[in-house]
Amino acid sequence: MPNWELKNCCDHDQKVFIACVAAFTVVILVLWRTFLLTPFKLITVFLHEASHAIACWLTCGKVEGIQVHANEGGVTQTRGGIYWIILPAGYLGSSFWGMALILASTNLLTAKIAAGCFIAALIIVLFLAKNWTLRGLCIGFIVFIAVTWLLQEKTTVHVLRYVILFIGVMNSLFSVYDIYDDLISRRVHSSDAEKFAEVCPCPCNGVGWGVIWGFISFAFLCGSLYLGLVILS
Repeated sequence: MPNWELKNCCDHDQKVFIACVAAFTVVILVLWRTFLLTPFKLITVFLHEASHAIACWLTCGKVEGIQVHANEGGVTQTRGGIYWIILPAGYLGSSFWGMALILASTNLLTAKIAAGCFIAALIIVLFLAKNWTLRGLCIGFIVFIAVTWLLQEKTTVHVLRYVILFIGVMNSLFSVYDIYDDLISRRVHSSDAEKFAEVCPCPCNGVGWGVIWGFISFAFLCGSLYLGLVILS
């Protein structure tokens, strides 16, 4: 039975999990404005745009192209589908994928499954990419994850779980920050939240939806830490 109450927490695996999340968080905050994190920020933008695409496909729309820009912006060109589902899927989807990657890192088998799914997603988006920044990002991360996986299998450098965990933590933190920066601290009239406010009948403006999405994104982050400890217990 799952140890939902986390009795007798924490054993060795749980302590390692907490320590790694804490260490990765510190590293990310220290290096936040450096070029070293740029590829990982762009992979969060990739997951944001991919989430728009998935929502479009799931609501019977067509994805005509995806772009990720070096300035950490991105665009997904869609036709059809259900607009009010596609719009929030970007921010909430990237937060969800961050949680999924964090949870996948708790076990080597699930980390391999996550790495395989990630590579498959990168290959699919590579054929939808409309600019070279996104193409380069996809190729770079396909090679990076494949090499990490190869090292995991062929050498004593067993780092695949930690790479998946780092990407998950980075994605979760950047998603929360991105919602605050794009939707709450400054009002961008072309943002997903402002567009969602126009199509949603609820009496809530873009900033209000940004706050709601921010809370949901933060809940995904907290939930991933709690569920990770439950899985490891």
